[in-house]
Amino acid sequence: MKIVLASNNAGKLAELQAMFAPLQLTLVRQSELNIPEAEEPFRTFVENALAKARHAAKLSGLPALADDAGLCVDAFGGLPGVDTAYYATRFGYAKSDDNNVTALLEQMQGIDNRRAAMVSTLVAVRSADDPEPLIAVGRVVGEIALERRGTQGFGFDPIMFIPEFGKTFAQLPVEVKNANSHRGRAAQAMLALMRERWMA
Repeated sequence: MKIVLASNNAGKLAELQAMFAPLQLTLVRQSELNIPEAEEPFRTFVENALAKARHAAKLSGLPALADDAGLCVDAFGGLPGVDTAYYATRFGYAKSDDNNVTALLEQMQGIDNRRAAMVSTLVAVRSADDPEPLIAVGRVVGEIALERRGTQGFGFDPIMFIPEFGKTFAQLPVEVKNANSHRGRAAQAMLALMRERWMA
């Protein structure tokens, strides 16, 4: 089955393609089909992911999978949340993963409560009008490290310290990270939902 991935993020595509391989699903990035990015006007991951999935399904005529993910920092009341990708721009930096990390480390100076969660919400629809979207959420709680550690991964991986491993996501081997990350957990839940609802 071919499914449109409502994202142009190469890192996400590579991670999700590996995770969905067991179902013989082919993920196609929406940019390969000349589908523009959808508006994301909502304040929750699930609403934004649903909007992106419906948009991609409507313009492609194919089933679609969308991911909305972000970092929720306890000390900031759960922010940056849905604004994670643009976090650095609030502090005068250009939009980039590296600048996001720099900005967050600066904003957290002197803050003792470093607890944070990485959250991934995956939404899949069979068509733009699917009344029963599949929704899977993955969440990993950790702490914001005081400095970057590791070179694997992307986004906030270098400063997302996971106590159970004693390392940041960027220090873990790719297969370990994928199995235990927020996106990995959401993908495992989504695979189970697709098997049960779409392929049974």
